[in-house]
Amino acid sequence: MATKAEANGTQIASLANRPQAPKNPPCSMLRVSATNIVNAAGEKITLKGTSLGGMLNMENFITGFPGHEHEHRAALAAVLGKDKADFFFSRLIHHFFTEADAALLASLGFNCLRVPFNYRHFMDDAEPGVIKKSGFVLLDRIVSLCAQYDIYVVLDLHAAPGGQNQDWHSDSGLSKALFWEFRDFQERAVELWVAIAKHYVGNPVIAGYNPLNEPADPEHVRLIAWYDRVEKAIREVDPDHMLFIDGNTYSMDFSRFPVDRPFPNTVYACHDYSMMGFPGTEQYVGTRQQKEKLRQSFERKVEYMRKVGVPIWNGEFGPVYADPDVDSDAAATNAKRFALLREQLRIYHEAGGVSWSIWTYKDIGYQGLVYVPKDSPYMRLISRFVSKKQRLGLDFWGVVDKSKVDNEVYTPFIEKLKEMVPEHLQKRKYPSVWTFQRQVERALRECLLSEYLGWEMAELFKGKTETDLEELAASFSLENCVERSQLNEILSAGMTDTSDNATLDASS
Repeated sequence: MATKAEANGTQIASLANRPQAPKNPPCSMLRVSATNIVNAAGEKITLKGTSLGGMLNMENFITGFPGHEHEHRAALAAVLGKDKADFFFSRLIHHFFTEADAALLASLGFNCLRVPFNYRHFMDDAEPGVIKKSGFVLLDRIVSLCAQYDIYVVLDLHAAPGGQNQDWHSDSGLSKALFWEFRDFQERAVELWVAIAKHYVGNPVIAGYNPLNEPADPEHVRLIAWYDRVEKAIREVDPDHMLFIDGNTYSMDFSRFPVDRPFPNTVYACHDYSMMGFPGTEQYVGTRQQKEKLRQSFERKVEYMRKVGVPIWNGEFGPVYADPDVDSDAAATNAKRFALLREQLRIYHEAGGVSWSIWTYKDIGYQGLVYVPKDSPYMRLISRFVSKKQRLGLDFWGVVDKSKVDNEVYTPFIEKLKEMVPEHLQKRKYPSVWTFQRQVERALRECLLSEYLGWEMAELFKGKTETDLEELAASFSLENCVERSQLNEILSAGMTDTSDNATLDASS
């Protein structure tokens, strides 16, 4: 392998030369026991791992396209033809996670992998009643690779029919969550889970099912009713696997969940991102007030779990990292982000062994544990476009600095729009914590403008042969990626409940 280093990390080292973490014990069927997850022998298991974001549910900031996955696929099919576009995406998925990736996760000490997937791998909207076997081929390959290293898998429906939330990662193409408006969409998701549960019943590598990622039901009660239906349907075909239930409003709100009847054998999940780990906000410097803010935020999200006495799973968290080619203070910025991560891991440890899954494993350099380097064929092709996309602020998650386009274009425009809407109505649109400006951004930048720019990106692939497309997809192969080594060292130090605070504090 190459030995070149990048400013944010190092080329992937040979696994043979990596200090080995203790081998994971063999997977066995997990279940809930009071506030703990236990294995078949009754021993407590704390699930700690990462997520395969961007693979079976592609996201714009992870692999570089703007907007929504189904639009990205359609744009490339229009340029390349359907067969060549399908070839490219299938090879990208292949290289994204192989045995080498599973071995790396095991070497870091991970015992769990959350696998987000898009319903479109299993259901065609033109034939909604047909479950496609091809979706199981994709999932089975991941589960098989994880089984070789005794890594549990949590299956996560990240994009449901109609979109269960208002964001790009539900792949609706809209800024509305139509999943809640149409019973048909909801029933299709139940049917999908029944098929998945039938397929994996009795499989000890599967930790459980995460029925709906970050639901956002403005009325709250429709989510509770859907959870009741999907839980019953899954239990009829698979009574043994755990469920991982997200709170409402992007897995942060359990205020309407019934406290008298939590589901049996169920783990409840929050997502614990801190805005101090993102650009353009207050940066974490480790003050007492900031540490208390982190702790209070987490405790607010898990209040329901504490009250009803069930296990806690933090299904997503993690800061993002500055690029030295964009931020001259990247080293100092990232030191703050690493310190924030250490403090979060400390909170989860002190909270009694909270299970967690950091977001995300692999990307093009914004957040991943490993990432595609800038001298790879794929990044050489799209890097200028990605820079343009960042300047325009098209990806809410992948923004570096959108101040120029805000000042020149959006702020004057939005101020004029505000004059047209009575002030008392400007925060009426759900979720009310989002500003009027955020709602406009969501519809204008992340949906409309991103669709136009998606066609521009697709033109970069014009004339590519299958040999070219294979080379581009292989950029995501682990042997061609760069490891964000300091991040992985921090995560490895926080892998076991016996890790002491001094270890987690090593470079605070």
